[in-house]
Amino acid sequence: MFGRVRKSGTRFLNSLRSETKTGREARPHNLFEAAAAYVSACAEDDQERIDEAAGWVSPEALSFGVNELACRAVIALARERDESPRTVARALLGLPTA
Repeated sequence: MFGRVRKSGTRFLNSLRSETKTGREARPHNLFEAAAAYVSACAEDDQERIDEAAGWVSPEALSFGVNELACRAVIALARERDESPRTVARALLGLPTA
C-alpha cells in the first residue's frame, strides 16, 4: 500500500516538475554579463537595455563589473597598440599625455 502511495506521489511530483521546465529556464545573470550588457547599452544609448541590465545585479556588483571590464578593455587596447595602459586610458578620455 505504501508503495502505491509513494509511486503516485512520485508521478505527481514529476508531472509538476516537467510542467515548470517547459520553455527556457531562467538563470540568474552574473555581474560580468550585467556589466557587458550595461556598457554596450550605454554605448548605444539604449535606456531600456541600460535599465534592464542595471536590475540584474546589485549596484555594487554592477560597479565592480564595469570597473573590471574597463580594466580589461584598456589592457587589451594597450597590447594591441603597443602602448602603456596609462597612455591608452588618457587617450580614451581625451586627456593630454602625461
